Amino acid sequence: MAAPATSGSSNKLTLWILIALVLGAIAGYAIHKSVADPTPWVTNFGLVTTIFLRLIKMIIAPLVFATLTVGIAKMGDVGVVGRLGLKAMLWFIAASLMSLGLGLLLVNLFQPGVALNLPLPEATASSGIAASSMSLADFVTHLVPMSIADGMAKNEILQIVVFSIFFGIGCAGVGDKAKVLVEALEGLSYVMLKVTMLVMWFAPFAVFAAVAAAIAKSGPGIFETYAFFMAEFYLGILILWALLFLAAFMILGGRAAALFKAVREPTMLAFATASSEAAYPKTLAQLEKFGCSNRVASFVLPLGYSFNLDGSMMYCTFAVMFIAQAYGIELSAAQQLTMLLILMVTSKGMAGVPRASLVVIAATLAQFNIPEAGLLLLLGIDHFLDMGRSATNVIGNSVATAVVSKWEGQLRSETEVAAELANATSTEAAPKA
Repeated sequence: MAAPATSGSSNKLTLWILIALVLGAIAGYAIHKSVADPTPWVTNFGLVTTIFLRLIKMIIAPLVFATLTVGIAKMGDVGVVGRLGLKAMLWFIAASLMSLGLGLLLVNLFQPGVALNLPLPEATASSGIAASSMSLADFVTHLVPMSIADGMAKNEILQIVVFSIFFGIGCAGVGDKAKVLVEALEGLSYVMLKVTMLVMWFAPFAVFAAVAAAIAKSGPGIFETYAFFMAEFYLGILILWALLFLAAFMILGGRAAALFKAVREPTMLAFATASSEAAYPKTLAQLEKFGCSNRVASFVLPLGYSFNLDGSMMYCTFAVMFIAQAYGIELSAAQQLTMLLILMVTSKGMAGVPRASLVVIAATLAQFNIPEAGLLLLLGIDHFLDMGRSATNVIGNSVATAVVSKWEGQLRSETEVAAELANATSTEAAPKA
């Protein structure tokens, strides 16, 4: 299933998102400087962003269910599904260890907490973030939906994936009797991608509102206070992007650059809205335009949103160690390794959970007797950090999907992609009967 989007409209939307990003920063700065209490402005801007994110969320459940079910039903073999899942999980584990390890290495190298020139919150102060660690029992309970209607209502991607896998295998098992149902779901997936295109034209307004609200509330001074910390974190993000590109290049060859170019729009959208979820539909469409098989993309991408949030995982190790350094708490190499392994588990399934990274960090701090109040040091800049880690999550999952497509022999060549695009363009240009 090729994505119903043209490169021309994609480039226009990218340009408008960039313009909205700049105008939002200017507007936010003007409001912060000229208005005594920016709260009403922040609230009103927040409504615009909320509307956009809710529009995106209304698409995700039916899109994941339809595309994943159709992909598995057309595979027709449980063994193929198992092989695909195993390859995806092996990549996710390797990428997770790389992300967590990089964050740990950089925070020990830069020591951002040691150089912090800010008064520390009292150790007994509350951060307002409820610590929540996920045990094996909790994870399994969360994994399997009690009701698919409940899972879809809450946008629990992992639960939707589990149900869709069983449903797709069931459709494949009954053969021709499910043909009409599978075709209907394929039609639904096309419709949802078309709805995605319509919703995306609202993205520049949401980007403008999100950036303006963040700067109007915090002001540009927050960048000066946390300049070194943010610079070190974003350097880590750039290094992680370079490592992901290198990994993609080793497997995809020269097409790695084309992959990064293909997903630049959803990456920018995730950055501007600080939401990986907002970019999901567009990421799926762009990966199919790049040449990834719909069967593989519709399977690997939703799994990645629960198991492969590279930017969020790097931030977790970076933030925990930053807070420990700020309070002068030294963690041994063994403790840091234990923390890394704990975060490997507790970071899974955080997609779609508001401020999920902070929740995971709060749980980790508690396990190592590091004051939870240290989170207060990060709350003021968390939105700006979330922009970087959300964009990285999109890049990481895009690379994972392309790599697994290549491993499965399901990645179309550049020639095939160009021919499909030319055919689609000529079809659109043909006069209607």
